[in-house]
Amino acid sequence: MSTLWLIPALPLAGALINMVFGRLIGHRAHWIAVPALAGSFLASCSVFAAVSGGGSFTSTAFRWIVAGDFEAAVTAHVDPLTGVMLLVVTGVGTLIHLYSVGYMHHDPGYARFFAYLNLFVFSMTMLVLAGNFLLLYVFWEAVGLCSYLLIGFWYTRTSAADAGKKAFIVNRVGDFGFGLGVMWLWTALGTLDYAGVFAGAETLPQATATGIALLLFMGACGKSAQLPLHVWLPDAMEGPTPVSALIHAATMVTAGVYMVARSHVLFERSGVALDVVAWVGTATALFAATVGLMQTDIKRVLAYSTVSQLGYMFAAVGLGAYAAGIFHLVTHAFFKALLFLGAGSVIHGLSGEQDLRKMGGLAPRMVITTITMTIGAAGLAGVPGLAGFFSKDEILHAAFTNHRRLLWALLLVGAFMTAFYTFRLLFLTFFGEPRMSKEVAHHIHESPPSMTLPLLVLAILTVVAGWAVGIPSDQGTRFARFLAPVFPPAEGGHDGVAGIMLVILSVVVVAAGVVLAWYMHMTTPVRPETIGQPRTPLHALLLNAWYVDRLYDRVLVRPFFAVYAFCARFDLRVIDGLVNLTGRLVQMWSFGSRRVQTGYVVNYALTMLAGAVMLVGFLLAR
Repeated sequence: MSTLWLIPALPLAGALINMVFGRLIGHRAHWIAVPALAGSFLASCSVFAAVSGGGSFTSTAFRWIVAGDFEAAVTAHVDPLTGVMLLVVTGVGTLIHLYSVGYMHHDPGYARFFAYLNLFVFSMTMLVLAGNFLLLYVFWEAVGLCSYLLIGFWYTRTSAADAGKKAFIVNRVGDFGFGLGVMWLWTALGTLDYAGVFAGAETLPQATATGIALLLFMGACGKSAQLPLHVWLPDAMEGPTPVSALIHAATMVTAGVYMVARSHVLFERSGVALDVVAWVGTATALFAATVGLMQTDIKRVLAYSTVSQLGYMFAAVGLGAYAAGIFHLVTHAFFKALLFLGAGSVIHGLSGEQDLRKMGGLAPRMVITTITMTIGAAGLAGVPGLAGFFSKDEILHAAFTNHRRLLWALLLVGAFMTAFYTFRLLFLTFFGEPRMSKEVAHHIHESPPSMTLPLLVLAILTVVAGWAVGIPSDQGTRFARFLAPVFPPAEGGHDGVAGIMLVILSVVVVAAGVVLAWYMHMTTPVRPETIGQPRTPLHALLLNAWYVDRLYDRVLVRPFFAVYAFCARFDLRVIDGLVNLTGRLVQMWSFGSRRVQTGYVVNYALTMLAGAVMLVGFLLAR
């Protein structure tokens, strides 16, 4: 299609223009970045329409690498899954770009910020469009680089700079495994093109398929913040709030889910790898939900919620319910981007305050933000009728009908905790008595239209998405039928008493979480000094995220730092010392030798005479 390459080309052009001419453009940079992404979204709609009937096609831009038997091209593979991902990336990305106009308007790095945003969307669209694993890997790394730039955007703040480095390093750990998996694919099959790999997957020995799949999943764990590589994402909240919404809720962190779903043929050939994906996803969902119960920073609550919901997506694809996992990816992009942008609106209205202990009573002063965030919170919690209810129910139903009852029970417990911490955040932020200082309370205000309009659009999507494509039937949801050309059909229908009882149980669990949050935070006045204060060892454990960061610091960071410090001292004192000693010896020799060069002809003549005498004496002595 003629419009296909416009999808990445437009944001790339916007990024380059703002990078080169940013100083001249200044605070008009959004006039380049926002239209570029809006155009990319329109082109994505055109591509989506082309594959909406279930078709697929490939398009080659140019040959890239030719070396002996190895050949790689910049090729795009487009099918219904690609169409869905493109709409999510460019659609939600456009709304976040628009939101950033209001949120970042006073920032001195305005043009640089929009250049980074456009560059990220270019990298993400190329990742989605990639028609071979090498191109996928290249832009997998590119979105990691953009994440580093955006997380550390306020690089003069030590915490932001450290968070950017942490994200970059942790992702490199996962990407190391991903790179090995790609190389193993080439060794085993002689091709990296999707068509060739998926066609030849059945010929792979099961052990080889398992090794390749687990290495690819290692990369997914890093990019999508799954155990044990989850530690970077909560710290990534140091970046501007639009970054949190775009990268760490709607797009980049879902790249791992997309990659596993895209490569489902390899994982199915292994079998064991799918079980690993399901269990890691479930463990992550439960772990992050427990941590989210106790956090006091509004963005960190949402960060751990993102880690947990990504766990649900991996649990779904690990169970073979690929359409359910991608459906949750889409709905999560809507309500989580809404919640992050709503949190940014709250922070904007409170002059930068992020502490839940210093909020409360905002509803009358920030009506639009309150309404839209309530819809987003209800969607995340799985309140019936909203998008999150339909997608999460699909995952729970898949676990139950696949006879994975322990996984189903753990995910159900996670759903209860999700409802609790989501409405805890909502109640502490907007309701009850105000807990901020009088100076901050005096300046509380609703955000400008450039920020509230994206909130309204995302709220509408959260309301209608489930009804539009997520209503279950004997043939699956409309969304699953749309993706049927890409994924094998999931087992088990929604008919019968069992299906109805599962839905009722899910509703009861969500209602219990909401009621408990209301009872703990609304029936009695909330005392700020009691929020986030560990009263029991369990409370302290959850408040400190199970001490995983401290464990990594003591077991990995400090020992490696000590080794690197020793190597640095050895380099300075021994290696550099030998080099410097050599230089000093040459200098001393030169210092002594230069005394021979006096510049007096008499001295040179005398030296020549002495040499001649010595030579004659030597000859006579013989």
